[in-house]
Amino acid sequence: MPLLLRSKGYRFYFFSQELGEPPHVHVDKDGRSAKFWIESATVVRNSHFSAVDLREIARIISDNRLEFLRRWNEHFDNS
Repeated sequence: MPLLLRSKGYRFYFFSQELGEPPHVHVDKDGRSAKFWIESATVVRNSHFSAVDLREIARIISDNRLEFLRRWNEHFDNS
C-alpha cells in the first residue's frame, strides 16, 4: 500500500492490486475514508467525510495530480 502524501491529517495512498481501475487514491482521516479518481479529483466513494472535507481533499489531489500520477505509473510499470 504505497503512501503518497500526508496533508492536514489526511492520508493519501493506493493499493498495489488495483491496476484494473483508472488511477485513483484512497484517503483516510479519523476513521473516515474516500476514493477519488486522480485525473479529475472526483469522488468515487465516500464514507463519512463532510462536503467541506471532500472539497479540501479534491483540492489537495488537484494540487498533487502530476506527482500522484507519476507515482501510480511508476508503481504499476514495475509491478
